[in-house]
Amino acid sequence: MVTFHELTEDDVEAVSIIESETFSMPWKAKDFLEMINLDYAYYIVAKENGVIIGCCGVRNMCGDGEITNVVIHKDHRRKGYARQMLKYLMVNGRDLGIRRYTLEVRRSNEAAIALYEELGFKCEGVRPGFYEQPVEDALIYWLK
Repeated sequence: MVTFHELTEDDVEAVSIIESETFSMPWKAKDFLEMINLDYAYYIVAKENGVIIGCCGVRNMCGDGEITNVVIHKDHRRKGYARQMLKYLMVNGRDLGIRRYTLEVRRSNEAAIALYEELGFKCEGVRPGFYEQPVEDALIYWLK
């Protein structure tokens, strides 16, 4: 069974390891530590049997939620955990005053795009060459 809780300092090292194993431009532990102390940020971790398997976060930008760092450990993907984690994040985001959500995703990340579209997100823009390592466009998605 997967459980969710707000990111704590004790979780940061495990989350940053999952990030580094997943992304070519991962956030570092210090980046996640910064988010913990921001009153407009809400980050959660997913745990299975007490072990951290994923993380995601949102920053409240005047009622618009910017979703960041959606990541699931490679051994736990394609099991619906990212979907559950995002739903949990967005339900709790309402308590922060968030009414709309946005996110960016690499154009080639078909699995993530399929998930976001399944959750009702719509592609509303492109940031050409936004990502590095490798250079790639970012698709901008919104859920209104």
